Amino acid sequence: MFKQIKKILVIEDEEFVRENILELLDSEGLEVFGAENGRIGVDLAQQQQPDLILCDVMMPELDGYGVLTTLRQDSILATIPFIFLTAKAAKVDFRQGMELGADDYLTKPFTRAELLGAIASRLKKQEAVQEHYNTEIQQAKDRLSYLAHHDSLTELPNRLSLQELFKQVQPQDDNYQEVLAVLFVGLDRFSKINDNLGSDFGDSLLKAVAIRLKACVDDQDIVARINADQFTVILAKRNHKKDAADVAQSILTSISKIFVVAAQEVFITASIGLAFYRRDSIELQQLLSYAKKAMLQAKQQGGNQYQFYTATFHIISVDYLNLETSLRHALEREELVVYYQPQVDLKTGKISGAEALLRWHHPQRGIIKPDKFIPIAEETGLIIPIGEWVLQAACKQTKIWQDAGFHCLRVAVNLSGRQFSQIDLSQKILQILRETGFHPQHIDLELTESMLVSNTEVAIRRLKTLKSLGMQIAVDDFGTGYSSLSYLQEFPFDILKIDRCFVRNITANPHNAAITEAIIQIAKTLELKLIAEGVETEAELNFVCRHNCDLMQGYLFSEPVPPQEFEKLLFSGKNLQFSPKQDHEAKVR
Repeated sequence: MFKQIKKILVIEDEEFVRENILELLDSEGLEVFGAENGRIGVDLAQQQQPDLILCDVMMPELDGYGVLTTLRQDSILATIPFIFLTAKAAKVDFRQGMELGADDYLTKPFTRAELLGAIASRLKKQEAVQEHYNTEIQQAKDRLSYLAHHDSLTELPNRLSLQELFKQVQPQDDNYQEVLAVLFVGLDRFSKINDNLGSDFGDSLLKAVAIRLKACVDDQDIVARINADQFTVILAKRNHKKDAADVAQSILTSISKIFVVAAQEVFITASIGLAFYRRDSIELQQLLSYAKKAMLQAKQQGGNQYQFYTATFHIISVDYLNLETSLRHALEREELVVYYQPQVDLKTGKISGAEALLRWHHPQRGIIKPDKFIPIAEETGLIIPIGEWVLQAACKQTKIWQDAGFHCLRVAVNLSGRQFSQIDLSQKILQILRETGFHPQHIDLELTESMLVSNTEVAIRRLKTLKSLGMQIAVDDFGTGYSSLSYLQEFPFDILKIDRCFVRNITANPHNAAITEAIIQIAKTLELKLIAEGVETEAELNFVCRHNCDLMQGYLFSEPVPPQEFEKLLFSGKNLQFSPKQDHEAKVR
């Protein structure tokens, strides 16, 4: 009757009845254990996690209803099939048990066949439910795995997929004579087109560029989108370096031809850098880095050309050096400022926290965006003192707001790769918490996917140390790099932030919507809190509300603002208001 050995817990205060049932089930090859009262039964259920529970209704100390109520409040035990054993046959008794979540009733006295039949029926149903659940999870995994390997806009392979595809074409023979070239393609002055004609126009242009790139290469070659306006082409097999140069020139010629987008003609050019397998490196990341340097050299020389990488490249602009020098003095001159972007609870509509974001108020240049100076800080190591200053400033400021009456306000602070790799990171954070009097339970530490995958064992150990201090761990920009279900399961995350590139225009982009829905489904399965970043329209807001995201942040509610402006948002009570007529519709008030 039973294909697999199942664990059955019998909770019955009458010893004779309990022993008879245990003996009967044991003879059927089931693993059984008994409890003489409800409290012992609950303890055994927590220890053994049985496949099914048989429980008497009337017992001293804790009756069957109490047992069921306790178990249904435990997320691990709540789904275990539960069958009541009772001498009471009144409908009101049956209804009481069913309302609490009982799966079946057996009225005493019952026959052997009735008992075994009830158990078999419930186990079969549970197996069917589990099989359906496993199927849904596998489908979600497969769906996310597929979508996460492709750029959502152009449908080209993305950076994650590029690594796997490179392995397929990477020569295995040391005597390999053919040429494998890596081309880094950057569009010239694309940002001006995006700024003047809009992001939708820019997106359409990028799609058209992707089509032309694919038309310039052979079937065995690889074309991938790396980021906003940059692509990579891997030429798998060419006889000579000149052949790779010919492909680069054909790409330049193709892209320089007029594009017609939204009934409007537009002209754009590209710059290309080339690096060669074995001559320059055998590692993809190094080849990409070299090819990018060569591409930047082509841009500096006016664009619309290609350059080969050489070891003599020193592409460090005067502007870069000036910024580095200024940045070294920015902290002591108090030029750095922490801005705060509200995070809004999608159940209450109220501000529940903020992400701390760094800004540089340069005395001559004005506000410098992080993407201009953070890479310099990372490269020079300045990110460590700057990062510590940001954490201290954010904790100190949030503590002030908490003392002003916003007791549960949280703050999210980004950790850089260099900070995370520090051996004494947790000690430094503890020191800052002591100095500011800020409680760690109100901090979310945000890390990007790429920071964690190089050495997962060390990363997991460090994350667990941080969590043990009481802080929550958020994975930022999820979906843009190494996303996978195993990655989410392996690391001790509390929060998943859906990257803004998936949220933008989500109602008009079925591909983005599919990726986002898959991410949400898996995150909910793993009981992770979900934050949607970059929400800029009410349509995007309604989408994330409808799909049960927990929090949102984005320009629709507020851009990142200085502390005094954020304080005004708090005291003004600005919030999201949900429509009583239509579920999951919200507006900013």
